[in-house]
Amino acid sequence: MAKIRVLIVDDSALMRQVLASLLSQDPAIEVIGSAPDPFIAREKIKALHPDVLTLDVEMPKMDGLTFLEKLMRGHPMPVVMVSSLTEAGCQTTLRALELGAVDFIAKPKVDLREGMEEIAQDLIDKVKAAAQAKVRGKGAGGSGAVGKGVGIPLAPGGAMIKTTDTIIAIGSSTGGTEAVKDVLMALPPNTPPILITQHMPERFTKTWADRMNQLCRIAVKEAEDGDSVLPGHALVAPGSYHMTLVRSGARYTVRINQDPPVNRHRPSVDVMFASVAQYAGANAVGVILTGMGGDGAKEMLTMKQAGAFTIAQDEASCVVFGMPKEAIKLGGVDKILPLSEIPAAIVAYVCKL
Repeated sequence: MAKIRVLIVDDSALMRQVLASLLSQDPAIEVIGSAPDPFIAREKIKALHPDVLTLDVEMPKMDGLTFLEKLMRGHPMPVVMVSSLTEAGCQTTLRALELGAVDFIAKPKVDLREGMEEIAQDLIDKVKAAAQAKVRGKGAGGSGAVGKGVGIPLAPGGAMIKTTDTIIAIGSSTGGTEAVKDVLMALPPNTPPILITQHMPERFTKTWADRMNQLCRIAVKEAEDGDSVLPGHALVAPGSYHMTLVRSGARYTVRINQDPPVNRHRPSVDVMFASVAQYAGANAVGVILTGMGGDGAKEMLTMKQAGAFTIAQDEASCVVFGMPKEAIKLGGVDKILPLSEIPAAIVAYVCKL
């Protein structure tokens, strides 16, 4: 098989060297060049035709966001952003994902070389996933989303209000920040409680949850240990923490822990789905969206066996059809749907309960 050809764009010579060294450890990847700024990058893209770009967020002459927006308009291609762990870096990175970047890695705050060594496998995996990703350029309709302010109307007679025992659990990874946004923005404010596990580092989950809270008709927040699980609210698993559902009498809450990673992830979708299967059983809806790997597949089957209704995003609308594909292969999925049809399927199901 042909190697994945990568172009590194970063103003730091050290970072270009570190990224090239780490990516070259994998025999399936070839670093074909680097560029210190977007203007040189543009010429190298034309000359070298890379499969994947790694792009620094903060650069001189033209910032990474401006370059990314221009790239996605004129020459859409898979991009993995290299971000800082600051609040401004989080905001900028989430905007990059909205503009069409496939994924991102976060630079360590101290000891760049050693810190990057620790996330080398994550970097390699994300570049490989990006090489397989479906990239939709800006203005190409995005991910089939509903626009802001448009969504499914309230269920007549407040039918969904009755389903207070129902739990909706959503798991996603690569491409998931935008896919989850599309689902949440379409849901009415009296939707049953939602739990979300999206593979993302610390800090980014809070910034993302706050952004979702501004856009959606339901309330969205990063989960804290002991938070109540309430209708019209969505809780997002914090980066570097698993989130599980627990029940005490008629009341649901979430617990947050730092148990070892599962499927190399913390938070893990499997951990969340397993707890929902245990405590909500047939009063649950499981949704698995775009993402690389198989996290969530095994325990989605457990959810289905417990009587839950399970949905997987279809291949055509996924950025990466890894997690849904694995769940489908295991037989854990009741319905396979395009992303744009998932919110209506959730609402239709919970209204029938």
